[in-house]
Amino acid sequence: MDTTLLQNRDYTLIIAKTTLDEANKPPGFAERWNAAQGAIVSLAQACEAHDPDGITLYVSCLDPQESCQFKKYEHVTSDRLTQLIQENIPPHQINLREVLELALEDYFARKTAGTTKLNGEIMIVLLDGEPSDRMAVARAIKTATQKMEVNEELGIGFVQIGEDLLAKGFLTALDDHLQSVGAKFDIVHTKSLDTISPDSLMAFLMDTLFD
Repeated sequence: MDTTLLQNRDYTLIIAKTTLDEANKPPGFAERWNAAQGAIVSLAQACEAHDPDGITLYVSCLDPQESCQFKKYEHVTSDRLTQLIQENIPPHQINLREVLELALEDYFARKTAGTTKLNGEIMIVLLDGEPSDRMAVARAIKTATQKMEVNEELGIGFVQIGEDLLAKGFLTALDDHLQSVGAKFDIVHTKSLDTISPDSLMAFLMDTLFD
């Protein structure tokens, strides 16, 4: 496949990190994001290589002053990524639909204004569990596909942190059945982070557009 389609494109990274009360944490829960930190930075660097003005970053946060569960940062470089993740306290549950709709609405608003890059955008969502609003997430993606003109203008990659079986089932359904519920294009690709090796990052980004 033509990897030039990864160039001249915007990249958005959504960090959907959650936390649990100490009494309810399964073994290894607290360590899984720390263990994944290097791989997440490598993924951000792969995006940054094609988006030299910096990626857009949404990070989950538990902040009553915020109207959304996520903080948005623009023009982020990979060397700032770890700091921005660590300075935000994650919530117990994620409203993934809300942040995904914000990111998608932002893309289509920029497209209407003629300020998107020529090849479109790739969004990468890193999550550690099943979202509480899984059906709403699927509907948001389905609605977004109706606004698209060609399949490769927009891709959404979901990357699972950890081994939550409910999250795995949700992501598999998104990957395999999106068009069967009325989506115009299949724009979702899902992977477990521990299966994305440093030398397969470009393949993962391409699969987000075409798989």
